[in-house]
Amino acid sequence: MNIKEYIASGILELYVAGSLSEKGNEEVHAKIKEYPEVLAEVESIEKAITKLTAAAKKDASYSFSAIKNQLKVEDTKVISITKPKTNWLQYAGWAASLLIGSVLIWTLSQNNQLKEQVATEKQQLEEQIDKASNSLAEAEKLIDIFRDKDIVSVPLAGQKVSPTSYAKVYWDKKTKSIYLDAKGLPEPPKGKVYQVWSLKLSPLTPTSLGTIDTFMADTNKIFTIENANESEAFGITLEPAGGSESPNLEQLYTLGAVAVNS
Repeated sequence: MNIKEYIASGILELYVAGSLSEKGNEEVHAKIKEYPEVLAEVESIEKAITKLTAAAKKDASYSFSAIKNQLKVEDTKVISITKPKTNWLQYAGWAASLLIGSVLIWTLSQNNQLKEQVATEKQQLEEQIDKASNSLAEAEKLIDIFRDKDIVSVPLAGQKVSPTSYAKVYWDKKTKSIYLDAKGLPEPPKGKVYQVWSLKLSPLTPTSLGTIDTFMADTNKIFTIENANESEAFGITLEPAGGSESPNLEQLYTLGAVAVNS
């Protein structure tokens, strides 16, 4: 089929009306890109539909008062009605144009929604990629820290309230901070938080390093905490939300002493 026969086949009218299948739409779209005359014909059809739709709207203003003027009352008992001539083909054309116009509006609306959906999904994907990249960078940074020979590693063993719990502190004395690996702690009950303590052992003096408020949200369960203390041990207790001024030793989950030669 040559391009003139293709245009004359009526497929372009169906394309503009949105009545083709997805495969048919793709075929026409390919023809539009390949043949300028096909594009011109599609634009011509769209303009014709716009004009027909406008004409139909204009004709809709044919009001009741105009019809009333067609009524001729001869007397109180006899009423003769002069009916205007009706061009059914014209009305059918208007109806078809309105139908096609409404289909086009619906199609444009669907296309706009699809574009918005694609844009949203693209943004979400970009955010996921950025998050993954940041997570990878953080992981590489942590690996370097954990392998640093100057980092003091302090394992924290489970205590009476939770013997299976465990954690590990990586203490960087140069930056005065610790990296707490709390993967071995269970999920805290609602209304409770884990609180980290720096301890001096003689006499026993606890100093709060803060609560782990993001425990549930953090997947890796590795937390960076400032620690400017001369710590001799570290402990983790379960406290009410907001933390406590002193540790509840009955809720001591893990405890570990810093090696003497560290």
